[in-house]
Amino acid sequence: QVVLVESGGDSAQAGGSLRLSCAASGITLGSGCMGWFRQAPGKEREGVIVVDSGGTTRVNIPVEGRFTISQDNHKNTIYLQMSSLKSEDTAMYYCAAVCSTPQYGWWTVKEPGKFRYWGKGTQVTVSS
Repeated sequence: QVVLVESGGDSAQAGGSLRLSCAASGITLGSGCMGWFRQAPGKEREGVIVVDSGGTTRVNIPVEGRFTISQDNHKNTIYLQMSSLKSEDTAMYYCAAVCSTPQYGWWTVKEPGKFRYWGKGTQVTVSS
């Protein structure tokens, strides 16, 4: 059974930083097709930072230069480091892993429907 568990969500002030974690069990996180998505109230789930099937990190423009993704293979965990937080970053953040078919490039890997496994999410609330 594949389980992804996010943690680290919290309330933060604008300009602050948070680090989210996503621990995986039942699968070994590889070098591609994994990443972070978010969903704000009333909005569709969107890709934040996603590593495509070629191992290239793809970043959504609103978080470019502020968010980074990293991985600890020993812990089978990926991280989302968020800095210079803005109120518009407020959302439920989800990690996702394993694409049903290989996905290359932002315009495909950003689509939530491409991923097989999801965590339950962790809430990030940024106040200005």
